Amino acid sequence: MPVRRPLKALLAPPRSLPASVVVVTTVGPVEIDVRASPRARRVSLKFDPSTDIFELVIPPRASIKQAFGFAQQQAGWLAARLKDLTPRVPFAPGAVVPILGQSFWIRHFAERGPPVFARDGELMVSGGLEHVGRRIQDFLKGRARAEIVPRAHALAGKLGRKVRRISLRDPKTRWGSCAANGDLAFSWRLVLAPEHVLTYVVAHEVAHLAEMNHSRRFWATVDRLMPDAERSKDWLKRHGKSLLRYG
Repeated sequence: MPVRRPLKALLAPPRSLPASVVVVTTVGPVEIDVRASPRARRVSLKFDPSTDIFELVIPPRASIKQAFGFAQQQAGWLAARLKDLTPRVPFAPGAVVPILGQSFWIRHFAERGPPVFARDGELMVSGGLEHVGRRIQDFLKGRARAEIVPRAHALAGKLGRKVRRISLRDPKTRWGSCAANGDLAFSWRLVLAPEHVLTYVVAHEVAHLAEMNHSRRFWATVDRLMPDAERSKDWLKRHGKSLLRYG
């Protein structure tokens, strides 16, 4: 019977990594967070437009020198990401927020009243100034649910399918998802996009209830639910990341 080595003996000692590394680019120095990942297969750079954070991901077998050299070689990519960034828009008085293609000014008033209500192109926010950001986000989530849920059920009905549950989240890399059990999930930030874009994402995920793939049959199902889907797909490719800059 073979003798097995203790598990601890099979594990490499943890490496000491710096918290960040700085790369000089044409638009200035960029600080990059460093993270070791046991699941990563190669060194990679990631950027989160919702937080403006760059991250260098290092797999177990990559040397630190190799990883840092890779980051230095990506100076042009880093500069391009920074140049492409749209300005951040906080949920604060005076800011302009798009809702389904219509622009609204955020306006604060201290008197009592509904937390948030829309009137004549303005989002009126009551209560303390410190609550404005949270109340605007809660309002947008509620509006997103009111738009997404009935669309999903109606489109699923056209396919003879049923939606089990719908949840709203704030993912960084996808606008929606469909589970095999019929659960759907969407980004609440879709309410910040034009209406046809929100409808397209709902149609896309509902189509997965019939086709859990991206085959020709799947895309034919999407086209059946929403003709001219290419227009919305193109909008997301061009402007989707800008939705992460709000709040």
